[in-house]
Amino acid sequence: MRSKAEFISFMAEAGVLTFGDFTGKSGRKMPYFVNTGNFRTGMHISILGDYYADIITQSGQKFDALYGPAYKGITLVAAAAGSLYRNYGLDMPFFFNRKEVKDHGEGGSIVGYKPSDGDRVAIVEDVVTAGTAVRESMEILKNTANLNVTALFVSVDRMERGQGTLSALDELKSEFGINVYPIITARDIIASLPDGDERVLKMEAYLAQYGAAT
Repeated sequence: MRSKAEFISFMAEAGVLTFGDFTGKSGRKMPYFVNTGNFRTGMHISILGDYYADIITQSGQKFDALYGPAYKGITLVAAAAGSLYRNYGLDMPFFFNRKEVKDHGEGGSIVGYKPSDGDRVAIVEDVVTAGTAVRESMEILKNTANLNVTALFVSVDRMERGQGTLSALDELKSEFGINVYPIITARDIIASLPDGDERVLKMEAYLAQYGAAT
């Protein structure tokens, strides 16, 4: 089983985990950024899929299909499904959405597995910050069928507050009944850096401002 430290190194070497000054989808100014769009080779996507497959099987969750929100989630969900079959013998259906609804052929916005009422679905995403992207996914899934979304698998839990005082993860669980399973957390990233490193100080300051109470 690969370690969290190995995953952090893997992201850094691929240019997926970077440090600097960024603005997230939540509008927050952040000292580090995770861009899974920088996974760009066959080796990258194969290894990434293995990490997702590991966390999916370790969760013990049971579901009928995996969903990846466009655009980054498309690659993630395909990689995870491929690894689940390759390493665990699980032939898991997966689907994703188009940003633009197709008005010809079969039409619609869903590609891949066609979910039905009552299906248990897990979302495969890159990061959780304030939960904004997950809420967008829930709206899409709600308009697809009467689905039971039970889990969310992400590369990184940024360990931040959501729209209120609760953590983004607690908000999602309270609002939608979703359990979130990250491969690593912001604290894992901090622990991987040298003591006194400027990046540690900036991440600690960021969590002091936006981090969820523990």
